[in-house]
Amino acid sequence: MLIEDQRFLHEDLERLEQGISDRISEDPRHLRDRLTRDHQISGFLNRIQEQSKRLLDIYNDAEGVRSKEIQTISTGDPFDEFYKHMEDIKEHHRRYPNEPVENLERAYKHKAPSDGDILTSEVDNMFTGEEAYGRFLDLTTQHEDYLNLPGVKRLTYLQYLDFFDIFTPPQCPIKRADKTTDQYFKYVGSLADYLESFLRRTRPLEDLDKLFDSFDSDFETAWNASDVPGWGVEVRTVGPAAPKTEGTGEGIWCPDCEKEFKNNNVYKNHLTGKKHTRAAEARTERQAHDTNGDSNGAVNSRGSSVQRLKERAIAEREFRIQKLASTTQGERNDTRVNVERKQGMTERERQMELDALFAESAEPLARNGDDESDSDGDEKIYNPLKLPLAWDGKPIPYWLYKLHGLGVEFPCEICGNFVYMGRRAFDKHFNEARHIYGLKCLGITNTTLFREITGIEDALKLWDKIQRDKKKEKAGVDNIVQMEDADGNVMPEKVYYDLQKQGLL
Repeated sequence: MLIEDQRFLHEDLERLEQGISDRISEDPRHLRDRLTRDHQISGFLNRIQEQSKRLLDIYNDAEGVRSKEIQTISTGDPFDEFYKHMEDIKEHHRRYPNEPVENLERAYKHKAPSDGDILTSEVDNMFTGEEAYGRFLDLTTQHEDYLNLPGVKRLTYLQYLDFFDIFTPPQCPIKRADKTTDQYFKYVGSLADYLESFLRRTRPLEDLDKLFDSFDSDFETAWNASDVPGWGVEVRTVGPAAPKTEGTGEGIWCPDCEKEFKNNNVYKNHLTGKKHTRAAEARTERQAHDTNGDSNGAVNSRGSSVQRLKERAIAEREFRIQKLASTTQGERNDTRVNVERKQGMTERERQMELDALFAESAEPLARNGDDESDSDGDEKIYNPLKLPLAWDGKPIPYWLYKLHGLGVEFPCEICGNFVYMGRRAFDKHFNEARHIYGLKCLGITNTTLFREITGIEDALKLWDKIQRDKKKEKAGVDNIVQMEDADGNVMPEKVYYDLQKQGLL
């Protein structure tokens, strides 16, 4: 019955809205719970769109079924129509006696765990252990693929995190001709797919399709204007290739290997090497191919268009990686800090941290009433040394506390006598808003010259000295007397008299 389907859809929409409202009012403590909530809301929003589309189709009534049903109910005997539909319902349940009934009230209600039960979350299988529920990137697979590319320098994982979105020299040693290989195409495709998947998993409530469409439109504009870095249109010259002008010009340039040598003996020994021989043969083949292509214009143009399509596909993935990397810049910086921190830990400490992460994600939600107070009492952390807490809410190791000098206090009078713990936080605060605001309150505009200065009196003295020096320099420039010799050369008065005493004029 179409009217019943219409009523069911309206009820479903109201239940979905209530479910979203209940979840938005929550404030989960852990990142795992927040991601679970966001993914559930995202699923509810998608179902609202699907159900609303079905409901609009019913209201549009393109085939006129809804109008006929309303007319049948309004004109005929209502009891006859009622008993007719009741017989249809009985016949349906007689055929399918064990069919479960969908309870919308329980379908979208937030489930709380009973005593001893642990609720499985849909985000448990979304992230790897290295990603820590979307806090960090896990590019270990892409790093191994990058190291297997031909002609690349061996980079550590930390260096790769800094340079994975740079595709131009000198950070990227891969030449343009080597980028059109299938291996490189798979690498950039895998890297772009991972970053896109990471955004979809960590930001389920954002309109990422609109963001990705903007990336595509920006690439179209840049490609048509030949502004994509490293992928400009190559101009091929007819005839022999012109000598290349790469290098500093001080050494000897090898056009086959595209490399400069400072020493003549090294260059001569290089000519007999296998690498130079292969490069010379490849260059000869390219010149022969260009010559044959010039003799047949149609084949050459078709080949160049196919090559250009290949380059476009690779350039599109590189451009997308750069945009995605800029979008995930915060997670990228956190990943670098996390990798550096783990490199200073022993294997036992890494395993303990991983176990603590899984134990935290598996613990049941806090209960109401007396259970909450009991759980709060059990979660008290023993921290007699008052060490800073790590990201997992537990004190950092004491050796790490001593290594970073976190027990050393650095007060800053300009910041309102704020005390910074550790040299790293102290050096970092000179570029933060608190310190810059304090300098501006003192009338100091050029804040870059006041690094390592924390006293108000010292800062004011230095600022007065800078202002006096600027005034003296300006007055000295304005008061310089210019002299001119017989040949018309203009010079300061002091220089003129010195040259005159020496008889040089």
